[in-house]
Amino acid sequence: MGAGKTTVGRALAKKLNRRFIDSDHEIEARTGASIPLIFEIEGEEGFRQREAEVIRDLTAQQGIILATGGGAILRPENRECLKAGGVVIYLRASIANILQRTSHDKSRPLLQTADPRARLEELSRVREPLYLEVADMVIETGRPNVQSLVQTILTELERLSGPAPAPVRPDA
Repeated sequence: MGAGKTTVGRALAKKLNRRFIDSDHEIEARTGASIPLIFEIEGEEGFRQREAEVIRDLTAQQGIILATGGGAILRPENRECLKAGGVVIYLRASIANILQRTSHDKSRPLLQTADPRARLEELSRVREPLYLEVADMVIETGRPNVQSLVQTILTELERLSGPAPAPVRPDA
């Protein structure tokens, strides 16, 4: 939450000439309801079920850049789909940065509490080990700008996949 998944994901997709999909936006498109409204009507469990269905569908697609909500990692089936579906990038942000980025955003149901910092610390304690379990790379989002983050990701992707093979030339 507030780590820059959508912003960085869009920029990375543009650089790689891929389609960007945000799972939360996909849930809203499929239901015709906002995430806060789904939480209000169905509770977190109802939302997480919808989220699992969308992630299952989206991770079966090829050639996309997918950003998931921060809590998607909580369900084992989501972790399995993400790990099997491609390279998983964990954009890690400090609690202070997340608070700064989300302080005026009322569309985040899990932060509608008297103590958002304590809530974020608890979410981080539970989620961090799960993020690390599935991540192929961890990218710190503190200071660098979006383009710098995208370049770091591209460098790491190249490192993970190895250098591109040299073109084959027929003997003359």
